[in-house]
Amino acid sequence: MREFFVLLCCLSIMFCACVERDNSYHANIVRPAEEGPVGMVWIPGGEYTMGAAERDMEARRDEYPAHRVRVDGFWMDTTEVTNSEFAEFVDATGYVTIAERAPDWEELKKQLPPGTPPPADSLMIPASMVFTPVETDNLINWNQWWSWIAGANWKHPQGPGSSIEGKEDHPVVQVAWLDAKAYLDWKGYRFPTEAEWEFAARGGLTDQIYPWGEEGDLVRCANTWQGKFPENNTLQDSFFSTAPVASFKPNGYGLHDMAGNVWEWTSDWYNTNYYRECHSKGLVENPRGPKSSYDPENPYMPQRSQRGGSFLCTDQYCSSYRVSARMQSSEDTGQDHLGFRGVISHSDWLESKTSGVKSQ
Repeated sequence: MREFFVLLCCLSIMFCACVERDNSYHANIVRPAEEGPVGMVWIPGGEYTMGAAERDMEARRDEYPAHRVRVDGFWMDTTEVTNSEFAEFVDATGYVTIAERAPDWEELKKQLPPGTPPPADSLMIPASMVFTPVETDNLINWNQWWSWIAGANWKHPQGPGSSIEGKEDHPVVQVAWLDAKAYLDWKGYRFPTEAEWEFAARGGLTDQIYPWGEEGDLVRCANTWQGKFPENNTLQDSFFSTAPVASFKPNGYGLHDMAGNVWEWTSDWYNTNYYRECHSKGLVENPRGPKSSYDPENPYMPQRSQRGGSFLCTDQYCSSYRVSARMQSSEDTGQDHLGFRGVISHSDWLESKTSGVKSQ
């Protein structure tokens, strides 16, 4: 997706009406006796139906067919990784994010149709994708509200005039999948798979549409868009863009912001055929995603899956605060509504403690 902006072709507190948790499908899963990593909660694992419910009228085609999945338990970050946490990593390693580097045409052209001409030199500068409100009734052409902004990066999410000063507890954004992986490698963590992420987001609820249940007041449940999208956010939830992590009540597993705030990277390649493959196999154990990426709309671009929706989500456009909602983008893409969180298996956590190589 990043290259489309380089080429000027922009591609894209209380629980609310909660229902009782149903723990029957993981009743035999026991929480580890040992303490887990700081800032993480235990996700017990179990069996569930992954994908959209038939009654979910806002679901998109790539959320079907729903299929049965079983995942093992794991530890997961309670919140999205924050600016202060990412800054600690950068200070310790000197890491430079992709948005802070000039694009490499030799790499970009691998994701484009053969024969695509190189962009103008003026576009080959450190930059990233930024949301800009715009008056429009055309919600199909979403490149109207995305701009390729020089100087936009994790320290300046909306460009040179913006800053993260005073937003240390906000989720870090403008991090590409490759940037997030560098951070997670440093911590000794990994991305959640899509199956792990969705299981965790459901918080122990069975076949519900949102992390908090079937219905509810979005203003009190998640950081989303209120008002006419994409031109006017009425700020009923008090936030135009990102909110400090844990500004809203957690789900049944103690996880914050599994709906809204920022999209979150997962480990899985995005493949529009993958759910059909899983469905044909019956119960799938610990799925790790497809072997390769495939999106008929971007056939040359390998893409990773994202989950959770963001502060831009609205029922007028994407409704992606639903637990089954999916998004995708190339590994080198950063946006000002895109972040991540990490996970680690219990066995890997124990091994790190035994070897003395603890997470940072």
